Amino acid sequence: MRTVFLGPPGAGKGTQAVRLGRERGLPHVSTGDILRSAAASATTLGEQVRGYMEAGDLVPDEVMNAVVEERLRQSDCMDGFLLDGFPRTRPQAEALDRMLADRDRTLDVVVYVDVPQEELVRRLSGRRLCVECGANLNVADLAESAVERCPKCGARLVQRTDDEPETVSNRLEVYEQTTAPLVEYYEQRGLLRRIDGLGTPEDVYRNILAALTPTDE
Repeated sequence: MRTVFLGPPGAGKGTQAVRLGRERGLPHVSTGDILRSAAASATTLGEQVRGYMEAGDLVPDEVMNAVVEERLRQSDCMDGFLLDGFPRTRPQAEALDRMLADRDRTLDVVVYVDVPQEELVRRLSGRRLCVECGANLNVADLAESAVERCPKCGARLVQRTDDEPETVSNRLEVYEQTTAPLVEYYEQRGLLRRIDGLGTPEDVYRNILAALTPTDE
């Protein structure tokens, strides 16, 4: 099953992709993880990536296309993958089609997790990351006395630079301008499965499984 998870920042698509990949034995290919790793490096490319991410802008297509193609050529992706964070533009979507066509493959389904913008702002601006165990938490779910320390391991909680309020607004604006048109692109091709991203993660996951069932038959 070759699948793209599509949706705005904060929609929870990464969480759902990880779970689906674990249960179906498919690799979760997160371009966000790849880019953050590059941004943390001291290379020239890493510095460029870091600049785009801190501003809330998209990494140029030619850079993203090369990163994704290299990853999808690895052996664990030969029988399928769950692609999270790519494509984000129409040219990237067309590049993905070419990558797969070169290996006589096609995309099977696009899962679009849809969440209202007000909820996205709440989720993103309240998100915190544990510096030790990597837990992703939200201040709305924590007691006021526990917003600085991880409830799992006690380490310090930090806010990612790209989750600061001013950057969040820019990220959502960039998404609307460049990524939202992909919904129409994939819908016209009959690949899109639109999922309500509100409710508990379990609710959303059940909706995804229900939407994927016809594809697997």
